Formats: sequence, structure tokens, C-alpha cells
Amino acid sequence: MRSQRLTFFALATTLGLTLTACGGESGTSAENPADDGVVTIGVVGENSTHEALQQVAEENGVTVEYVSFSDYQQPNPALSSGEIDLNWFQHPAFLADYNNNAEDTITPVGSTSIYPLGLYSEEYTSLDQFQEGDTVAVPNDSINLSRGLLVLEEAGLIRFTSETTAPTEFDIDEENSTVSVTPVSAEQTVLSLDSVQGSIVNNDFLADAGLDADDALFEDGADSEGARAYVNLFAAQEQWAEDETLQQVAGFYHDPAVLEAEANETDGTAVPLQLEQQELEDITTRYAEDLQGQSE
Repeated sequence: MRSQRLTFFALATTLGLTLTACGGESGTSAENPADDGVVTIGVVGENSTHEALQQVAEENGVTVEYVSFSDYQQPNPALSSGEIDLNWFQHPAFLADYNNNAEDTITPVGSTSIYPLGLYSEEYTSLDQFQEGDTVAVPNDSINLSRGLLVLEEAGLIRFTSETTAPTEFDIDEENSTVSVTPVSAEQTVLSLDSVQGSIVNNDFLADAGLDADDALFEDGADSEGARAYVNLFAAQEQWAEDETLQQVAGFYHDPAVLEAEANETDGTAVPLQLEQQELEDITTRYAEDLQGQSE
């Protein structure tokens, strides 16, 4: 899931399907999902990148069809129940949270791109201007809160009391941090810019605020260890995650034609990141364990 263009709480105004939520392990599909010659992918809204991948798949003898959902709570249950073969809308952090809550085992198949998350300020023009007593607004939903705090840690503005991939405000070592944080709803991070020294702002809200991604004082990126939990991915039922056809379809994302379409659609803000499947699984597992640790 794109945490900027496809942020955790954003809704797409597309065709919605009525689904029955299902818990327990994936595995309701008894037949290989590619046996009928068609790979069905669940997405939240279709765009030119989806069309480009569909074309590349066709050129390689694979038929891809999309099922478009109206919000981010639908594609995982649909995948688990076997209504679709893959989904393409989320990142490991979102998937880990879903698997924990649904007691499911949906598994990454391949990565796509990461969308850097940035720190913005109307008061300062560089990181070294932040000082003790300053406040930074961060999104208050659990997934974007953790990522925002990791951005601030990487920027050197806060420290944590212990190592974690899913920090909360309670993990901040206040005595050894330069700034304090104020969690607000994601859309309020932009509106807070005139009352705090900085804000962590998702890309979804930059245009409305007259901001550009280039205005960020600091952002995480593809080479950031903490940001890898937020790379977008294809996911499948656990039993089909190593299916050759499904992996082939996920790999089509990195075809030059698809990457060009993505770059045009996102004004170059998407950063392609091709991770090994095992690394994606490890990241998801680690994040799930850290989330479970928060509730203990």
C-alpha cells in the first residue's frame, strides 16, 4: 500500500464488493489460482500503472484481470477467501497488522515501490534549526505513526528507549530527544504546520497544502532500513505465495514499461525497490511481532 497516494485511511471511490470477513488461516482455494489461465488481482482503484502491467503480462502470455475495491479493508479478506489470486495495495506493516488481527497468514510475493515520507516545516529550512522544546505533528494512526517516528529517529530528532520496527510515542526517550511529538489525524498534520515547528505529512495531503515532495527537510527512502516495512507489495494466500505464475506476475512490475507508467503517474515520487521474497516475509514477521509486543 502506498502510504502517500494509497495511505492507510484513504478511501478510493471505485467499485465496492460486499465481502464476508474471514479469520483463521488462508487456504480456502483448493486449486492452483493460475490453472484457468487468468490471474485476478485485487486493487483499490485502477490507474495507468495497473494498465501497463496488464499489457506486459499479456505480451508474456498471462491474462491479468483486476477487481477494484472501495477501501483497504476489503482486498485481504477477498484474497483469503479465494475470490482473487493476488492483491496489490499494501505494504508489510499493513499486512502484519491485518494478519495479527485476522489471525491470517497472507504472504508477500513481490515488492513494487516505496513512497518516501517527509518532514515539513513552515518555520525552518534545515534540520539543524530544530531545537529543544520544538514540537512535531505526526499522524496518529498506528501504521503511519510508527513510520513517522522512524523518520524523526533517522533525522536525529528523537531517540527510542529500545529497538523496535513499530514504535509508538511511548517508546520515545524524551530526555535524549530534541523534539516532542503531537499525534494528530493524518489530514491535520498539514493544518498543524502553522502551530508547530514541523509535521510528518503523507503525500496525499501535500498538494492541498501547496507543498511539494521536494520541500521536505528530511525523508526516508529505499535505502533506509526502517522504511522497508512500507514498500508496496503483491500478496497471496500462503499456500500459493511461491507459485511460479504469481511470482512472474509480481515481477512484471519491474518491467521498464510499468516503471515508466508509475513514474508518470506519481510525478517521479515512487522509488522502485525489488526485494527478495524471503526478506519481505521476514520484515512482515518482525513487524507483526513488534505489534504484538505493544499489546502485552
